Order: sequence, then structure tokens, then C-alpha cells
Amino acid sequence: MKNITKIVLIIAVFLLVQLTTVFADLPPDPGAGGPGGGDLPVGGGAPIGGGLIILMALGAGYGAKKIYDARNKILD
Repeated sequence: MKNITKIVLIIAVFLLVQLTTVFADLPPDPGAGGPGGGDLPVGGGAPIGGGLIILMALGAGYGAKKIYDARNKILD
């Protein structure tokens, strides 16, 4: 009996997941004139320059800390 309820539950979950994808919204209009046209570039207008610099700085700091910890472990 437990196996039957597990199977029915799994089937119900898969059916519910399928129903949510049926009612998903359509993708936004890329702009007038297709790709490359319109006001915004194809990827959108979000600036990534500042975030990229922050991520690189955090990665360099993390790497420096790992090297510092490894060097202290060897010296101890």
C-alpha cells in the first residue's frame, strides 16, 4: 500500500509541474526591428562593469587569504 501511495504522489507532482509550465508567460518583445534594433541592446541595459570589478576584487582577496593561511600552516 505504501508503494502505491508513493507512486501516486510522484505522478501527482510531475503533473503539477507540467501544469505550471503551461501557464508560463511569453518572453518579452526584443524590440523594434529584431535583434540589434530598438532602444536597448539585445542583452538588456544592465551595466555589469561595476559588479565585475567587485567580483574580481573579492576573488583576489579570497585567493590572497588562502595563500596566507597555507603559508602560515607550513611555517607552524
